[in-house]
Amino acid sequence: MISVDAHHHLWDTAVRDYSWMDGPWADPIRGRFDLARYAEAVPAARSIVVQAVTDEAETRELLAAPVAGVVGWTDLTAPDVAERLAELKAAGPLVGVRHLAQDEPDPEWLTRPPVMRGIAAVGAAGLVYDLLVRPPQAAAALAVARRLPEVSFVLDHAGKPDIAHGMWEPWAGWIAEMAALPNVTVKLSGLVTEAAPGWEPADILPYARHVLAAFGPSRTMYGSDWPVCTLAATPAQVTALVEEVISADEAVEVMGGTARRVYRLG
Repeated sequence: MISVDAHHHLWDTAVRDYSWMDGPWADPIRGRFDLARYAEAVPAARSIVVQAVTDEAETRELLAAPVAGVVGWTDLTAPDVAERLAELKAAGPLVGVRHLAQDEPDPEWLTRPPVMRGIAAVGAAGLVYDLLVRPPQAAAALAVARRLPEVSFVLDHAGKPDIAHGMWEPWAGWIAEMAALPNVTVKLSGLVTEAAPGWEPADILPYARHVLAAFGPSRTMYGSDWPVCTLAATPAQVTALVEEVISADEAVEVMGGTARRVYRLG
């Protein structure tokens, strides 16, 4: 049983443009993906919905949904970022903030002083900062987590290793460095879409096992990444991959306990 799904999305591409859906590959996830469809797909008791566009209006809509928590977006570089965060917290169950850093042309975007000030404000507001990065942004992600030890960071999708091309190093060493920081936790999510089409469990399980070994169950959380995961797997297959690497005792944390604690769900 999934006690908390720590990572899924909701959207309607007829209402808002998602610029990262930039080709025919995204056709299967265009349309309306609402809570009713999510509930049919993922048997989670509670869930955290995560922003998918750099638009505060999307975050406000998500905050109105009956979910356990929202990882939203606001402009981290805005002079009034603290006030913006306070307003969003008052509007609903905001538990964290995320920016699509993986799409920034500057791989060091996370370490820009205005961005770091914004992330520090996220921590000061009692919120988590979700790191969405690929290998090009790995060094910046490690640097910002080191420089802001008072902020709780969650690494989305295990840093998106290039499983399709067999990437191991430097990703594996970087995961160990991230795990050495007590203010960083990780999501076992999004790995199926980093694997090659026609993937086998043996392609993905070594990555999941390494993440779990590095962070431990009390700093690892499950995320379905629905509906993005459906490009490469069913939600049941995603869950089965995680269950393959955890024991029954570890499942208490990975499938809910870690997310409840880190995102302060109560």
